[in-house]
Amino acid sequence: MRSRLLLATLSALACSKQAPPGADTAAAKAPVAASSAASSAVPLTALPQAEVTWTYADTPVGPMSAVVVLPERQPDERFPILLTFHGTGEARKGPEKGARGWIDDYGLLKAIDRLRHPPLTAQDLEGFADPERLAKLNAALGRNPYRGLVIVNSYTPDMLRGDEPFSKIPPLAQFAVDELLARARRETPALGTPQTTGIDGISLGGRAALSIALRNPEAFAAAGGLQPAFDLDNVNAFTQRALLARQKNPGLSFRLLTSDGDYFLGPTRAISAAMRHVGIVHELVVVPGPHDYPFNRGPAVYEMLLYHDRALRGLPPI
Repeated sequence: MRSRLLLATLSALACSKQAPPGADTAAAKAPVAASSAASSAVPLTALPQAEVTWTYADTPVGPMSAVVVLPERQPDERFPILLTFHGTGEARKGPEKGARGWIDDYGLLKAIDRLRHPPLTAQDLEGFADPERLAKLNAALGRNPYRGLVIVNSYTPDMLRGDEPFSKIPPLAQFAVDELLARARRETPALGTPQTTGIDGISLGGRAALSIALRNPEAFAAAGGLQPAFDLDNVNAFTQRALLARQKNPGLSFRLLTSDGDYFLGPTRAISAAMRHVGIVHELVVVPGPHDYPFNRGPAVYEMLLYHDRALRGLPPI
């Protein structure tokens, strides 16, 4: 009798410590529910902003390099991609240093930080601030804060000289789209769709970015050029290619940004006028400033980041 009582007591203790497999009782589920609630209440640790360098010893356009800036983010957060190209000065430095043009020479990281902590000031724009434009930028940031991009900063080889840049763009375009964008979609926290992919650049880089977009319009949702280095002789060819690009991708957004001291101001205005004449909806923005490094570190980098952060999320331009 005492043995049977001992066995019954041990059995009850065992059952109280572990519910049998498949048990579907409130008592068995309560600890799990409590644990899940406690886990969901703990915020995920944000990953810091980071840089990754991709080096290519041999490509169809020679040695290449790209520096990828990954935004501060939550582990499960995804972002649009912006592919950027620098100007002629950095092209002369070679792939390793040239690919860092936007970062080391044009103040990209500072601009990202300031966009995340507005309002912007005239000092941020290196003194090239139209008060009305600055107010619009800050008002837009107030309504829709800067959220961040995966920025792929490509080296821009100096291979697009002459009156006809479009015939020379295919190998660079192929490398940009088939290698850089494809790799960004595989290896970065990118949303990874053409609808969330933009391209932009300044001067020589503006010529490169727009020429790539005109050749591969299905790869992008937004294409911009900052003080793009086109000549008047390029206007008709650019416009015809833009018409074809818009036919292939009706959702492709074009934006041209120049300045009152830009020596490509005339051709940029002429391209814009020709596009309007044939019905290609686009943006033309003219701001104060020269064609020089202070402009790159001021209006250029801020306008570029804001434009793509908004355009690639379906927000209207500023």
